[in-house]
Amino acid sequence: MPDKKTKKNQLPDRFFDRDLSWLSFNARVLAEAQRESVPLMERIRFLSIYSSNLDEFYRVRVPTLMALQTLATKSGGRDLVDVLPDVTQTIHTQQEQFGQTMITQILPALLRHNIRLLYNEPIPDVILPAVHDAFAHDAATFLHIIPLSERTDFFPENNTLYLVIAHADPDGTERISLVRVPTHHLPRFYSFHHGGTQYILFLEDIIRANLGKAFGEDRILTCHSFKVTRDAELDLNDEFEGNLAKKIERKITQRELGFATRFLHEPGIPSHILAYLKKQLGLKKATFVQGGAHHNLKDLASLPLKDPSFSYEPWTTRPYIPHNPQGSLCEEIRDRDILLHPPYHTYHAVLRFFNEASIDPYVTRIYVTLYRVAHDSRIAHALINAARNGKKVTVFVELKARFDEANNLHWMKKMKASGVQVIQSLPGLKVHAKMAMLKRKTVTGTEYLGLLATGNFNESTARFYTDHILFTAHQPMLLEIEKVFRFLKQKRRPGATPSIAFRYLLVGQFNLQQQFLQLIEREIAFARKGIPAAITIKLNNLEDKVLISKLYDASRAGVHVSLIVRSVCCLIPGVPGMSENITVRRIIDRYLEHGRVFIFRNAGDEEIFLGSADWMNRNIYRRVEVCFPLRDNALKTVVKNIAQLQLQDTEQAVLLDDHLQNIPVTRPPGVAPVRSQQQIAEMI
Repeated sequence: MPDKKTKKNQLPDRFFDRDLSWLSFNARVLAEAQRESVPLMERIRFLSIYSSNLDEFYRVRVPTLMALQTLATKSGGRDLVDVLPDVTQTIHTQQEQFGQTMITQILPALLRHNIRLLYNEPIPDVILPAVHDAFAHDAATFLHIIPLSERTDFFPENNTLYLVIAHADPDGTERISLVRVPTHHLPRFYSFHHGGTQYILFLEDIIRANLGKAFGEDRILTCHSFKVTRDAELDLNDEFEGNLAKKIERKITQRELGFATRFLHEPGIPSHILAYLKKQLGLKKATFVQGGAHHNLKDLASLPLKDPSFSYEPWTTRPYIPHNPQGSLCEEIRDRDILLHPPYHTYHAVLRFFNEASIDPYVTRIYVTLYRVAHDSRIAHALINAARNGKKVTVFVELKARFDEANNLHWMKKMKASGVQVIQSLPGLKVHAKMAMLKRKTVTGTEYLGLLATGNFNESTARFYTDHILFTAHQPMLLEIEKVFRFLKQKRRPGATPSIAFRYLLVGQFNLQQQFLQLIEREIAFARKGIPAAITIKLNNLEDKVLISKLYDASRAGVHVSLIVRSVCCLIPGVPGMSENITVRRIIDRYLEHGRVFIFRNAGDEEIFLGSADWMNRNIYRRVEVCFPLRDNALKTVVKNIAQLQLQDTEQAVLLDDHLQNIPVTRPPGVAPVRSQQQIAEMI
């Protein structure tokens, strides 16, 4: 991060820049890799997460920043702020910290366990025979050499590893060739044992050591690694007409052909080769970034390390145990609301909900929204089975869920072929709501049973995303869910349909932003009357300036605002006269904090909402979101206790200051340490 003095001069008056804020979050991820108290493999995984996050940032955000830089230049900088130089400098600083962490902390720690990860160092002679053998039996099978010339038409694939080789033929003429490192077919890391030491090599280093076998009489002059990162955004401006599924299918294949945003290369590539690659590979718009000898370090998570002491000891994951294990989950939901907290709870009850619905003779209809579908989704299989069993099944599949488009398309086709009524994406909107509902016949008529959640109906991510899932039979609220599904089936913009009234649900595009503003305003009114007022909000991202401005109003009125924001936070905390009553915490631990929680003190009669909505511009203005109230006091108490533990966290939480720095929480003398995730696991 830039030093505080420099950064302060660059701060906007009222809001952090969203991209610099996100980089501050990724710095927090990197910091976790630097903590010696974290098990070694977990530290390596945090390096992997940092690298994966940064790759996505270059694919999704940097193209936008490059466009804004161009606009700022054309407008003379009068209307647009060009933050790309600050972003680039911040990333450069973090990348240096990443390299230092690897070299001065991770590699020595591995060596203490007789493990040598060969990271930019020569291959020891004692394992060279085994390395040559691995090349002959594995790498040579997939070795593709691409000679470059003025006639070569070659397009480097997104985030694929390449070696650029300068070689001289017997006449001394220099030529340039590329080799694609075949990580699509082979492991990234190879393990060799000799004399009690485990040696781990990168696949590309095995290829480097054997290049002479591939270039015959040519003399190898230089060999360096690189990769190209490409714009990942799908341009769907034409989505109002025609078959959106087919258009998305075409766009997915084109995504890998997006313009290059970054050319990441090993140090030491001669300048004339860099210039040649820039011209030959069409990289005029790309930012050239000098990295280390190895790229795609998200692959570090696949290092062949088997010592169990390198990883966290598992916490107990509790199943939801029905009052009557032989009975129906639906019967239990009818009696009382149930709130689950995966991954502290297993996901079995959610799967059971859909499985029971698929065979229950009294269930006539099933409705569900799917945003990110698991690759082998048990839920999707249950919905297919329900349709085959004669139920009317309506599924909204969001085809525009970034990087999950292909998988969602696959399941959409499979469900459609099985008789499921599939609603595809809405024009101009993403549907991010997490909701499901059953209609059941009873002796008195029809009853509704439902699921509302803060996270996707995805049993894979449920193992490490912290979320909240409400099972309810509250008929008025479920009737409002039915209203949302009716709206989705119309496939119209909200403004093109009569306004829909909601009493219980907060629904994006209808009443969500307005209701949150009113809830904040109510706390302001209490504070002005001298009644204690407080707001606790937990989000993944906080960007919307309208809602942030209302939180500033609350702070000025004396409302105590406690925020837990995992990633982007554009609100500047602790500024006198603006936000002195607002604190912002980040929690990074073994699980990904994903739940959205909204607690309003309401003069002691707390009103609590859970839901799908972050306070990002995209969530507020371009998505259909659903937040829902908790009505049961016992469930409210559990959520309040979870939030309180997170606000008291002294081990994994940091405070965001007014310069975008992650400040460790200071534990007062005599106060016991609080690691919120661990204590939540023990409490649930």
